[in-house]
Amino acid sequence: MEKLITNGISVLEGISGRFDLLASADATMAIQAATQEVSDGLFTANNVWMMLATALVFIMHLGFAGVEAGFTQSKNTVNILFKNTLTPVIGIITYALVGFNLMYPGFTPDTGNEFFGFAGFFIGTDAAGLTAEYASGGYTYWTDFLFQAMFAATAATIVSGAVAERIKLSSYLIFTVLFVGIVYPIIGSWDWGYGWLDDRGFTDFAGSTLVHSVGGWGALAGIIVLGPRIGKYENGKVNDFPGSSVPLSVIGVFLLWLGWFGFNGGSVLSADPAITSLVLVTTSLGASAGALGGFLASFFVFKRMDLGMVLNGILAGLVGITAGADVITPGESLLIGFIAGILVVLSAVTMDKLKLDDCVGAVSVHLTCGVWGTLATGIFGEGVDFGPQLIGVAAIGATVFLSAFIIFKVLDVISGIRVSKEHELEGLDSHEHGIRGYTIIVE
Repeated sequence: MEKLITNGISVLEGISGRFDLLASADATMAIQAATQEVSDGLFTANNVWMMLATALVFIMHLGFAGVEAGFTQSKNTVNILFKNTLTPVIGIITYALVGFNLMYPGFTPDTGNEFFGFAGFFIGTDAAGLTAEYASGGYTYWTDFLFQAMFAATAATIVSGAVAERIKLSSYLIFTVLFVGIVYPIIGSWDWGYGWLDDRGFTDFAGSTLVHSVGGWGALAGIIVLGPRIGKYENGKVNDFPGSSVPLSVIGVFLLWLGWFGFNGGSVLSADPAITSLVLVTTSLGASAGALGGFLASFFVFKRMDLGMVLNGILAGLVGITAGADVITPGESLLIGFIAGILVVLSAVTMDKLKLDDCVGAVSVHLTCGVWGTLATGIFGEGVDFGPQLIGVAAIGATVFLSAFIIFKVLDVISGIRVSKEHELEGLDSHEHGIRGYTIIVE
């Protein structure tokens, strides 16, 4: 009997062990399934945020169109809008054809000497590009391409406003193809593509240098080759040409500020709540402080409350904060933005003293404050050294300016890049487009 009982207990223990084992296996499978579900959900959330950020950056092109059309003369409004319409079109197509694979050619991090690479013509992907494995669950290959394409087109749009009202449309479009398709992505590969600047510790979170100062250097080269507008500098005086619409400029600036939430927030490359929220806070504080800096500096210099400089101060603060939005504190973002607002005023005054005619202040906003923001990241940014920042600013500045200058100069020699005196004085809208941006019918 005792043996029977013992054997029975053993059988029951065995059955119980099997149930425990099954329960354990079921629990493991349940945990794995739950983990997989969370992973898929997080992947989807990250990708949706990145697509939203892409849309926000895209809307910045409307902001640029508003700012440029509002700050320039009404007789050139259609010409401005035409350029701002074709710029993202050219940017997206050229980035798909060659730009994306020039910017991300497959450099190996920490090799130290990679300056140029090319992964082949046109975008393409395999199944892995649409899974969480592609970018650690941050986004898909397609989202990656489109988000970066919006950045590429932005660099050329910066040039558009600076050279407005006197450049031939055909020359600008050819420049845009070469600048966005070749120059911008090669420079971008040096850092974001794990090239030589990345290996040396250069940091540019969302593009104070890689996007904004690249566009600013291109704009400066165009201004020098083109020369100032007729009547801008006469008898030792600087003549202001009235813009077509102050309200349109204000709308454009606020659209750009809105788009910057995607520009900087999307540069987190995921929907990480802690970093993304910090970036949006530093971005907004930088913009606000830039407005105050522009307001106070312009009041001191011009003795008036200059709305244009307040608007450019907002943009200056945004550009200045872009390089280090993820590695600086909110307090530091106020300081960086405020200084950027002051610098944009001083830079605009200096440009006029040098007789460098920038219709919308693009060089002062994007180049001057892009350089400041990149260097400020080396001063204030946690874990960022100043030396690599200075090297990056100098190397990129020299390369981009020389490249843009050569492109503009060659175009000028071949076909001329400036419109005729008659067309410039009467307006580009009537001569190049056959319509006017503003039509008043008097009965």
